[in-house]
Parts: sequence; C-alpha cells; structure tokens
Amino acid sequence: MKRTGSVCGALFALAVSAATVFASDPVAVYTRVDRVVLEPNAEAPQTIQIWGVFAMAKPEDRNDYLPPSRGYLYFALPSDARTARAEWADLAQVAGTGQIVAFGSRYDLHARLRRSDEPPADPDRYSLNFGLSKVRGRTDYAPVRALAAFKE
Repeated sequence: MKRTGSVCGALFALAVSAATVFASDPVAVYTRVDRVVLEPNAEAPQTIQIWGVFAMAKPEDRNDYLPPSRGYLYFALPSDARTARAEWADLAQVAGTGQIVAFGSRYDLHARLRRSDEPPADPDRYSLNFGLSKVRGRTDYAPVRALAAFKE
C-alpha cells in the first residue's frame, strides 16, 4: 500500500511539472542586477532603483518576453512595506553577482524600464506577488538564456 502511494505521488508530481512546462509564465521580470539605489536611505527606503539588464514580460503575450535591455526600474514602497523592504534587501544582496533573479507577476506589475540617462521621477508601484527567486538550472529558458548571453 505504501509503495502504491509513493508511485501515485510521483506520477502526480510528474503530471504537475509537465503541466507547468506548457502553462504561461507568470513572472514579470527576469534580471541580472548591477546595483540597487535605496532612497532616502537603506534603513528605511521609500523608493528603489534597480539597475541592470532586464527581460520583461511582453504585455500582449502571456508566454513571451521582450529582448533584454539595460536600464533601471524605479519603484515606490507599497502598502506592505516590511515585505517589500525584505525583497529590496535581497535585490541589493544579489547586485553585481551576475545571479539572475525573477520577481513580480506579469498580471500585476506594471513597470517601465528607464534609460540610464533618464532622471528618476514618478516611481512605479512595486508588486510583491511571487516574491524574489534566484534562477537556477533554467539556463535553456529563453529569457534566462538571453540575459546570460547579453553583451553591451
């Protein structure tokens, strides 16, 4: 009986993972963070600038991403300040490491990639949704592969 349960569990896990491969990707942004600017300070930030290379979800296509572009995202602190600040600290921690991370929901995050020469103004609303996750072992996935291969 125990063996049957294990086999059923394994088959269920396999079915779920197979379904995930063909489902639309809910992630809003894949990025390689160069640096993070927290304002007015790192102890109690109200805004964040995330500088780096970004592969952002295509708004009109649930399964595709825009080609990677360099610039920065600028966000204001949302109502759940504690959780957002924890994520912002995580972003600051991976800055400059080359680690690719994913964050935000393509259904909720409406961010504008800003050019490096554009002064920060009118920050976008930061979306907590899925949290921040390090991308490991998915280097064959198109937006991740494009970020890893991005050259100036």
